[in-house]
Amino acid sequence: MADGFPLDIESPLDEPRLVTESGVDARVAAIVGPTLLDLGFRLVRVKSSGRDGYTLQIMAERADGTFTVEDCEAASKAISPVLDVEDPIDRAYNLELSSPGIDRPLVRVSDFARWAGHLAKVEMEVSVEGRKRFKGVLEGAEGANAILRRDDAKKDEPARVALPIADIGEARLVLTDDLIREALRRAKAAGRAPDDAADAPEPDDGHNDGDGQKSASKGRR
Repeated sequence: MADGFPLDIESPLDEPRLVTESGVDARVAAIVGPTLLDLGFRLVRVKSSGRDGYTLQIMAERADGTFTVEDCEAASKAISPVLDVEDPIDRAYNLELSSPGIDRPLVRVSDFARWAGHLAKVEMEVSVEGRKRFKGVLEGAEGANAILRRDDAKKDEPARVALPIADIGEARLVLTDDLIREALRRAKAAGRAPDDAADAPEPDDGHNDGDGQKSASKGRR
């Protein structure tokens, strides 16, 4: 531990994601994942939505969790022709490359270990102890389980729960002052401009759907 926070966790660039997509998002993930890896990045999440017509958002990062504006632009230039060839989406769309943001999705075992000590929300695909939604402080990972100390547990419920990461539908950090400070520290330690931390909105109890603070967008036909 350092200054009340866990030490940074090392993880390989090709560490597999255990929280993954379905449908067209899964097809896009399978297409762009290898291209990102070749560039020295790894995929965090693919999410399509009806926002701004139709938007395909791809989150990526380096193994140390950083992703600069220049990284976004490089990834966008490499991914666009691959998507043109594979053509996984049958409509016009806006391609958006972004960093995971401070209140980031948690998709790998190392994510849950790296951000131990911070508040997170988890929604399960499969119920655990009769419920699917959990909120509390991450205590790390044990094997393929995320360990969470619930802040909403009733007196007759266990506060500490083990959540199988492969059964998680969505997990993400909750924006707090402590999280912003830690994101800033880690960005500085990585030797990269901490734009996400500097530009972060005021903490609240939810998250913004804009997610990553840095992005590169391109309209597609």
